[in-house]
Amino acid sequence: MNKPLRRIAIFCGLLVLALLIRDNWLQYVQADSLQTNEKNRRVTIERYAQPRGDIIVDGKPITGSKATSGTDLKYKRTWKNGPMWSPVTGYASQIVGATQLESIEDGILTGNDDRLFFRRTLDMITGKKKEGGNVTTTLNAAAQQAAYDGLKTRGKGAVAAIEPSTGKILALASTPSYDPSVFAGNSTKDSETFGKLDKDKDKPLLNRALRETYPPGSTFKLVTAAAALESGNYDPDKATDTPLPWTMPGTTQPLKNEGNIPCKNATLRVALKVSCNTVFGKIGADLGTDKMAEEAEKFGFNEQQFVPVRSNASNFDTKMNLSSTALSSIGQYNTAATPLQMAMVASAIANDGKLMEPYMVDELQAPNLDTIEKTEPKEMSRPLSEENAQKLQSMMETVVNDPGGTGGNAKIPNVTVGGKTGTAQHGVDNSENPYAWFVSYAKTDSGFPVAVAVVVEDSAASRQDISGGGLAAPIAKSVMEAVIGKKG
Repeated sequence: MNKPLRRIAIFCGLLVLALLIRDNWLQYVQADSLQTNEKNRRVTIERYAQPRGDIIVDGKPITGSKATSGTDLKYKRTWKNGPMWSPVTGYASQIVGATQLESIEDGILTGNDDRLFFRRTLDMITGKKKEGGNVTTTLNAAAQQAAYDGLKTRGKGAVAAIEPSTGKILALASTPSYDPSVFAGNSTKDSETFGKLDKDKDKPLLNRALRETYPPGSTFKLVTAAAALESGNYDPDKATDTPLPWTMPGTTQPLKNEGNIPCKNATLRVALKVSCNTVFGKIGADLGTDKMAEEAEKFGFNEQQFVPVRSNASNFDTKMNLSSTALSSIGQYNTAATPLQMAMVASAIANDGKLMEPYMVDELQAPNLDTIEKTEPKEMSRPLSEENAQKLQSMMETVVNDPGGTGGNAKIPNVTVGGKTGTAQHGVDNSENPYAWFVSYAKTDSGFPVAVAVVVEDSAASRQDISGGGLAAPIAKSVMEAVIGKKG
């Protein structure tokens, strides 16, 4: 080969090599970024080219798909009772994308997940239309309905309910809510509707059960009681060394109790029943910040949870002075918790000290209903021993059953209920209406079927009428009744 031909051959070879490199770069290195690029409309067209698979509750779909017209996106998502279920499903909108389960499990629901490759290949060979798979949840429809109905009458708030023995989430409700169907398409009206919801001052798009952290108030005393019992220095029915008034360390400020309640040297049982700030504040200060933070973190504080939807990390400060530790130990200062977190606290206590990882996807199914993946219950931690958990259960049952207890509104005939109320102050100088909390569990002859946390932001109520026992406990009661199939 003469010299000019050799140069041309080398040049052509380099061009072919460059083409191969570029082709591989596009197909493998940049494939994901190109596929998810917002300007790549082919992906959106393909996603809505067929009905999505369904999200399942109690064996029945709570979602569907509807054929559209006048657009190249052939199907849009629909929901049954969207406002009730949106805190679980999230939304799948042609114009703004997807959130929560609709986003996390999009591959299964559209049929594009790699685990469905064999199924897709078989369908191509047989000429069968592509189908999406299903997401089967752990949710209990009756419990979700009870939670949503209870919250609707109270304005803003949230409920989380868990099966203690497994970690299955049974209810996850948030109000005010929204109907994902009203902006599922890609019209101007869909866009305007979403824009109004997004700018609404009441934040209906916010999943308060997972993404809002509240001061937990006196419900956090359950964590402090657990730390006290685990220390070995306290017994439920022995007097504590708690003077009245009690001045917080390093200050001249006495810690106040709410009302004229018997808190001087009160036992843990009495202190929990009537909700003594002084007793639990002093316990927190005596145990110290490190011990209190260690116990809080065993319950899940200071760490995000994925159920698989992400839940905000609840907060217990690890660097503070003892007066701040005292306030944190009664759920004040900068202690903050999601409703899911406080349901986890009640769940661990009910489950004899064993905290199970919370989850709400039971299994993923192929279009032919074959199981692709099933979630197995998994232990997360041991916040307290079985013996101490049972002591704390007994204390929580006192709160509900004994005269003078703050949780009497949660009583269910012939069912053992344990609970803890909380009224959490917020706003500058506590100027805004407090949050009402109730954390509880129900016990039947077959075990502990449910643990519940309820928080109510009832800005419409008179300040003096706001209490965990008054506003939140009746909602928790209805959720527990729904799970155990009992009417009060």
